[in-house]
Amino acid sequence: MNKHFETTINLGKIIELLKRDEDVDLEFKEKFGDNILKTISAFSNTIGGTVIVGVNKNKEITGIILKDIDYQNIVNKVLSKLGITPDFKALDIEDKKILVINVRKSSVPVSFDGKYYKRVGNTTREMSPEDLKTYFRKDLRWERLGEKDFTFNDIDEFSVRNFLNIAKSKGRLSALSSNDPIEEVFEKLGLSENGKINNAGMLLFGKSVEKHFSYAKVRIIRMKDNITIVGDKWIEGNLFNQFSETIETIKSFINVRYEIKDVERINIWDYPLEAIREAVANAILHRDYFKTNNIQIKVFDDKIWFYNPGGLPEGWNLEKLLNLHCSEARNPIIFYVFYLAGIVENVGSGIERIIKTLNMSNLPKPKFEANHSEFILTFFKDFYTEDYLRKLNLNDRQIKAVLYVKEKGKITNKEYRSMFDITDKTALIDLNSLCDKGILKKIGKTGRSTEYILSEINPKNPK
Repeated sequence: MNKHFETTINLGKIIELLKRDEDVDLEFKEKFGDNILKTISAFSNTIGGTVIVGVNKNKEITGIILKDIDYQNIVNKVLSKLGITPDFKALDIEDKKILVINVRKSSVPVSFDGKYYKRVGNTTREMSPEDLKTYFRKDLRWERLGEKDFTFNDIDEFSVRNFLNIAKSKGRLSALSSNDPIEEVFEKLGLSENGKINNAGMLLFGKSVEKHFSYAKVRIIRMKDNITIVGDKWIEGNLFNQFSETIETIKSFINVRYEIKDVERINIWDYPLEAIREAVANAILHRDYFKTNNIQIKVFDDKIWFYNPGGLPEGWNLEKLLNLHCSEARNPIIFYVFYLAGIVENVGSGIERIIKTLNMSNLPKPKFEANHSEFILTFFKDFYTEDYLRKLNLNDRQIKAVLYVKEKGKITNKEYRSMFDITDKTALIDLNSLCDKGILKKIGKTGRSTEYILSEINPKNPK
């Protein structure tokens, strides 16, 4: 037997354990198999425990075949599949061979085949994302964890070299050269620790990310209405690929027109591309990768809906998010690499840029919805065009008033009357009609000084 793995586990202690029933820290197995690996993961993630192989559920010693090669294969399998080395001890009881595996509680989660387990009573159960956060340190981050079988052969060297060249050209990376060994690059950027690649490194530069993180995808759906799907695409690959391909897919689902300005052709999209880039980056960088939900983006005729399975940081609310704030990334390693590539700024200004670029394009304010488990951002299309307003059966006065509000931000009852030299009654009828159609809404004072602004929702659709 391999003496390196043997411990002070003694026969007397094992006899005492055999008198007990299975519990949160004890399990009996007749033979070695994958279920034992799940149990070892569970013991590591709970309070530790002991697995005795060669004993049935009735605590009867059935014994196992355990030649030196069998013993070594078990030790190697636990190490390769779980990345840990419990204490092993082979013992003879009643002329039968048993194997005792004593598992210590781990300071970091231990997974088996990408899933994490815990003990509940005498059962082994898969852990939920919430369990992981509850059972382990508050500062535990998914991006610092790592699967046991990640190797540098799984890394796309071209993506790494391309990133290094871009980061150097942006003037944001001077400590590394584009020709440095990949292992050195990963260690300096926090993408590996002690030579072991973490989740951040694999997600950013892996060749087959979906093989390890099947849930780390983006789904983009083109919707005609809330139930009718007219286009559907899944985006996979490393995060740089997901970022660029998601943007290109959204562009294929929205409209673009062009104008000639100073003999130069300028493309004008339904939504400014800078706002789309910020929204996509926000979803990818701030999502909670402990959750198995995918990022979803739904493109409607009149809006884009971004869903991110990762809510606000602890202690945050929408008011804090929408005001001046510092950057607080859920995945700071991944965020920093995107910063080095010039995709985001490390100052917490992404939301402000989204609002500003939409405003500069004369689009309605975006809508933010958030709690501590999800974040939803909605862009609204510029549906206040003259052609669209005419389809709503508005009169010329109303159309001119809406276009005026688009430019000036608001209109008062008094201004409306003066613009068209009409009576109080006519003005009130026109303005109330615009409110009923969901185009304008009243704010502030009442009476002749009542102010009206554009509604943030789509007006009632024309027939």
